[in-house]
Amino acid sequence: MKPIHENLKDRVAVITGGSGVLCSQMAKELARHGVKVAILNRNAENGRQIAEEIEGNGGSALSISADVLSRASLESAKEEILSAYGRIDILINGAGGNHPSAITDSEVYEQDAPGKSFFDLDEQGFTHVFQSNFTGAFLTSQVFASEMLSAPAPVILNISSMSAYAPMTKVPAYSAAKAAINNFTMWMAVHFAEAGLRVNAIAPGFFLTTQNRNLLLDEAGNYTARSQKILTGTPMKRFGQPSDLLGTLLWLVDDEYSGFVTGVTVPVDGGFMAYSGV
Repeated sequence: MKPIHENLKDRVAVITGGSGVLCSQMAKELARHGVKVAILNRNAENGRQIAEEIEGNGGSALSISADVLSRASLESAKEEILSAYGRIDILINGAGGNHPSAITDSEVYEQDAPGKSFFDLDEQGFTHVFQSNFTGAFLTSQVFASEMLSAPAPVILNISSMSAYAPMTKVPAYSAAKAAINNFTMWMAVHFAEAGLRVNAIAPGFFLTTQNRNLLLDEAGNYTARSQKILTGTPMKRFGQPSDLLGTLLWLVDDEYSGFVTGVTVPVDGGFMAYSGV
């Protein structure tokens, strides 16, 4: 059994998109250290199984319906959390994802090529993907940070991406939003440094999730050509596992370990960013 971060016991964490592949593991890990967890999704049913699993293991968790693009919805969720737990110490902005309407069919533009090109991308789809990944983090931070400032060691953790550094082909809206997350993480870190609120981010490398499964696996479950390119560019030659993020998560949310760390985005990527290709 891995050691427990006693410093985190009885703190309260809010996780948007908390039923997702990566964030659900974060929720369970924080609960293992005695953190009370509020799992936010547009549909509360999506997080109920995670909350029940946490409670079945002796932890404390809530599953709450909240739309990260609705201030009223977030305010309502905040009041429900405060009513149950009385405080908020940690915010993880995990909601986001992609959508086919904001993805091109080819990696590079070719005139008269079949499929959806840059010029065929849907404006509403593009805007929605950007808003889900960036504006949602802004609104959620704005709603919850006002309460968190009264906590003894508050911390916001944003979820970035490899695409924030060099945009992945096919996904311009998602890439732009994640680049904005990195910049916003630094901005908030500076803005709130003297108030004691730390703001950092994790940039996962390539993990198989619900959102990218169709890009990385074919109908038979085999790696696509895109997957092979990713693995070629990843020195550790594998996709990440959700558990690979947990050590970085614990380091960044525990002020006894990272109390002087703010404004950074930490890649957890199997060496992807370090590899030049030769």
